[in-house]
Amino acid sequence: MEREEDVGVGVGVVVGVDVVGDGAGGGFGSPAVMAPAADAQIRGDGGSVMAYEALLDGVVRWSARDRAALAAALLPVTERWTGAHRPRTRAAERLLAVVRSAVGPVGTGTAEPAEQEPARGWLETCQHEAVSLVVGERIQEICAWLRRGETVPMLLAMPSRPSGAVEPRDLVMRLTEYEQAGARPGPADLGQALLRCGGGPADEEVVGAAAELTLPEAPRVVAWLRRGGLPQPEWTVEREPGAPQAPSRRYGARVGRRILVGTQTLEGRGDFPRTYWPLFRRFEPLIGCNHILLGHREQHAAAALPWHPEIVAARLLTEVAAAADRNGASGSPEFLPALARSEGPAGPAVHLGVAYGLGAGPDADRDAAVEALLALAAQGRLDGAFLGGELARLVLLGTLKLPTVTASLRLAAGATGGMTGGVAGGATAGATAGATGGAEAVWPVLASALPELLAAVDSGLLTRLHPPLLALAADCARDCGARGTVAGVDVLAGRPGSSQSVREARRLRATLAGA
Repeated sequence: MEREEDVGVGVGVVVGVDVVGDGAGGGFGSPAVMAPAADAQIRGDGGSVMAYEALLDGVVRWSARDRAALAAALLPVTERWTGAHRPRTRAAERLLAVVRSAVGPVGTGTAEPAEQEPARGWLETCQHEAVSLVVGERIQEICAWLRRGETVPMLLAMPSRPSGAVEPRDLVMRLTEYEQAGARPGPADLGQALLRCGGGPADEEVVGAAAELTLPEAPRVVAWLRRGGLPQPEWTVEREPGAPQAPSRRYGARVGRRILVGTQTLEGRGDFPRTYWPLFRRFEPLIGCNHILLGHREQHAAAALPWHPEIVAARLLTEVAAAADRNGASGSPEFLPALARSEGPAGPAVHLGVAYGLGAGPDADRDAAVEALLALAAQGRLDGAFLGGELARLVLLGTLKLPTVTASLRLAAGATGGMTGGVAGGATAGATAGATGGAEAVWPVLASALPELLAAVDSGLLTRLHPPLLALAADCARDCGARGTVAGVDVLAGRPGSSQSVREARRLRATLAGA
């Protein structure tokens, strides 16, 4: 037996415990092995995407194999959570609801009270709850199975990769086992599995195997795999209307200071559970609601749509922004890195999420944004010009503080290809940006932000440019061998005097000239 962490191959998963492969218990050799993993994940933040999903899958598998042994093993876990003692994250709460359903009596058919999603009442009106509804509906379905005593061979949406993505071949193999067992897929689990399949049309061999299935769901699966999954949405970048206003004790929010992203309507919602439908609707970012800060930004939200990080980021951008412009409490710092490591294209919503994160109040959120920036750069998915331009706009709107953004970019620039520790306690060695390290990733961001910021100083919109930003730009240009010109730098460098801004502008000008 091997011990690894967070690695999935097909339906065999390793989650830091002894693994026996693809047998009836999934990645857990027995319910007794599952219990400490469940306890640790519920006490913590729910665990990584693979650990979280493996626990769900293990409970479902062992429920079908030996429900009595499963309930006996998990009972001590539920006994630790009584009264007002509750897990500290939504993901951990969901796991606890599943564990309680597995321990409880069979035949009630009701979901755990703590998991009765309040969002169901907002199904037709709320735009921000769409991803949370998908995640919650699948948990409701699993809990209902367990309480009714229904069994299925495994979970169809068990990820094949840490991002949450499901390989089409894995999905078809699982459906084949369903057919052989005479089981029917759950609408929410199948819907989540399909949302996790994407990246282009599946191999014809896989599509052909799906076409041979006799399950009623087979034609839908075939069409989905042949199409290549959910299409990417069209998007719009929108700024809040009105002149930027300072924070108000009465309203709290900073009016007119946010830049958000909207997405257009997607086709095909009718084949999914009704709870999934808000995900397909047009998302209008300037329509607010009173529950957008409920902690929905988490890595499991990104894993719900691993091929569509823009859909997730757009709907949760207000939560990320609140950590910057309202000095909000840290949510789930793993959210931005999870978005950055998604399988799909990173567009304006993902980049704006990184921008807000770089200017966030909590240290953990800034560290997460640094990690996300480096992860995007390492994958060749970072649009430095766009990120730099939006950072400048948000600074000029008063949303972000330039010293905070500069400090975050300095951390990112300090990451090197040979780093073995974290970046500000967050980024890992896998999130580096090439041989020259973070400087190569940060320089395009600075080169795009500086012209607008320098122009704002000249026009009086900005009283002065933060000298450490110019110093950082000169250091990054030097470290990555940048050449050329940056609008406004030559003018500042040519001014008389020896202020710090002028000195750093001259150093940057000389570096770009190769002097």
